[in-house]
Amino acid sequence: MSRRFVSTAVPVLCLSLLASSAWAQTEPPQPAAAIEATSEVATEAAPEQILVVGQRPGPGLWKVSRGDHVLWVFGTYGPLPKGMEWRSQRVESIIAQSEEFIAEPSAQLGVGWLRGLTVLPFMIGMENNPEDKVLSDLVPPETHERWLALRKKYLEDDDGFERKRPLFAAQALSAKATDAAGLSRKKDLSDKLTQIAKQNKVKITSTHVDMRVDSPVKAVREFKKTPLQDVACFTKTIDRLNTDVDALRVRANAWAKGDIEAINALDFSEQEAACLDAVQNNKIMQEQGFGNIDTKMRAAWLGAAEKALVANKVTFAVLPIKLILGKQPLLAELQIKGYAVEQPE
Repeated sequence: MSRRFVSTAVPVLCLSLLASSAWAQTEPPQPAAAIEATSEVATEAAPEQILVVGQRPGPGLWKVSRGDHVLWVFGTYGPLPKGMEWRSQRVESIIAQSEEFIAEPSAQLGVGWLRGLTVLPFMIGMENNPEDKVLSDLVPPETHERWLALRKKYLEDDDGFERKRPLFAAQALSAKATDAAGLSRKKDLSDKLTQIAKQNKVKITSTHVDMRVDSPVKAVREFKKTPLQDVACFTKTIDRLNTDVDALRVRANAWAKGDIEAINALDFSEQEAACLDAVQNNKIMQEQGFGNIDTKMRAAWLGAAEKALVANKVTFAVLPIKLILGKQPLLAELQIKGYAVEQPE
């Protein structure tokens, strides 16, 4: 997923949280037993124990049109099976024929490279809770007990995580659980699609939202002493890890095989929303004027899409599949405005 940040010169106000929470197309990772990659171990009782491998096309393209002007939309997803390689000749062909390529929405919180260097010394300890509090001081006892079991399983029982803010502890746990499930977050299809557009000399339009921090040192200092409303994010992450073991495999396989019926049935959980709220609704982000990040990114993408539909006969665009099929689908907003929207067969 392409949430871009200015290397380490970014205050911890987001610290890649936008990458993992705001518009992530992933569901919260689920713990899994060892996963075999060959069909010999598959059984009818547990088909999702097998993750697809080899070249896979992913889903087909959504078609948005008005008259003879067409916007083709590719829905990205992650994490994906480690043994899978994405390849779709049809997608590559349409990109090559397009007049414009609209990149996946992104947000960046930055201070500039030179000014960022002055921030680095103040970033130490930013992930830790204010006032030396530990997780057991902040989360319900029953939730903490379940966290300890998962910490032992995935985080080498490192008690250093007890000092982390709930949001950061949940993020670390999710990353390890994803890897254990045989899935990878490193398959950045958005970057690959952009590269195909560059190779074909297609005009690339960014839908990037840039958020500049005027006083980064002050912002970091304030952040370090300000609690986050992130207990809900932590609790929902733990809930998902304990109860939804196979769901992540189901979603990854459905996307990789282009199974539209299964993709339409995907359950996009409220965990992401809870973690996003912890990021964008905290005091520091509000003071900097960075609330409603997702709303700003939605507006940027929709604006670019409508402009392209007027100007071009053929446009190619990228969106996280959650924003095509989730609770607030972006393509539905175009449909309300009179554009025809067709999903892949």
